[in-house]
Amino acid sequence: MNLIQREKVSIYNTYNRLPVAVSHAKGSIIYDVEGNQYLDMLSGIAVNALGHSHPKIIETIQEQIQKYCHISNFFYQEPQILLAEKINALTNLSKTYFCNSGAEATESAIKLSRFWGNPLGKTRIVTFSGGFHGRTMGTLSAMDKPLYKERMGPFLPNFDILPINNPEILRTYVTEETAAIMLEHIQGEGGVVEASDELIATMIELRDKYNVLLIADEVQCGIGRSGDMFAYQQYNYQPDIVITAKAIGGGLPLGAITVSEELGKEWKPGTHGTTFGGNAVACCAGMVVLEELDNGVLENVQSVGTFLVEQLQKLQREFPTKIVSIRGRGLMLGVVLAFPARPLVEAMLSKRVISNATSETVLRILPPLTLTKEEAQRFLQVLHETLREF
Repeated sequence: MNLIQREKVSIYNTYNRLPVAVSHAKGSIIYDVEGNQYLDMLSGIAVNALGHSHPKIIETIQEQIQKYCHISNFFYQEPQILLAEKINALTNLSKTYFCNSGAEATESAIKLSRFWGNPLGKTRIVTFSGGFHGRTMGTLSAMDKPLYKERMGPFLPNFDILPINNPEILRTYVTEETAAIMLEHIQGEGGVVEASDELIATMIELRDKYNVLLIADEVQCGIGRSGDMFAYQQYNYQPDIVITAKAIGGGLPLGAITVSEELGKEWKPGTHGTTFGGNAVACCAGMVVLEELDNGVLENVQSVGTFLVEQLQKLQREFPTKIVSIRGRGLMLGVVLAFPARPLVEAMLSKRVISNATSETVLRILPPLTLTKEEAQRFLQVLHETLREF
């Protein structure tokens, strides 16, 4: 049996896998076991910010793993401290707690919000329709996508899931009982939908009025993906909690919440924890990611992202009955189609370009942040050819 056949026998089928058996990957290219090359416009679902097999990440992983891989959080570890110091400075917040994934980081933010809010009579958390925060019971409670929630309940109480970009509805739901408002500033699974300036202004107004925590879910749209280090920074305000994961680990499992000075005093030793969170190898890789973003990668996101948007808008004008709109910022873009996106993704895969369908009709573009204009041009050419065939 080949790899795909063996997988069907041995792995619990919970993914719509692409029919590609991977051999290795480098930069923006994935190679299958037959030697075919695929342009990767998904980057591990926004994980491989520096592309595949980045030499500095490999070097720092090898160096750390020769010292130790895991020793538990009973010990002081320099890789954790260095990365926390960097994230604290970038977010202008006070303390970072490390875990293993975006879902676990979001769970931590939910727990901390309620831990802070309970003595004040605040237990409700507001989130927004179309958001994706993870697949645990707590994070599912904060979402409204039926596909992920069917037959999984009952869910945690006291979540208000509201339409995004509707400030008036938000005002009617936030009260003295509200502990937090949690928002993806660019929704990934929701179809690359951006939060409006009006929504952010209303959140800030309600925080001041009702003493509410503002949580920025930067798991997918953060770490340079939007063209800024964090997507919330484009709105020029300061959240109380910032959630990071995906790209922060440089391809290894890592998540974090970074919190204000006030919230940094809430939890004591033993209140919350994790066995693997803040793994030293992952933290070392994360430092490379942040250093490289400062070393020209962020500028590349802005430059190549602008180029892609301009060219996609040209395609929209050429195919007005097939492309409805272009969404997103930086290298987190969505092409809203007038038909289901999955067949388009499959057709592009046959031309050796990997992309992703989300929210039924949106072609989601999440390439490595190191994507070159030449690679972007190849993607555009294949997309053009495929749209013409459709």
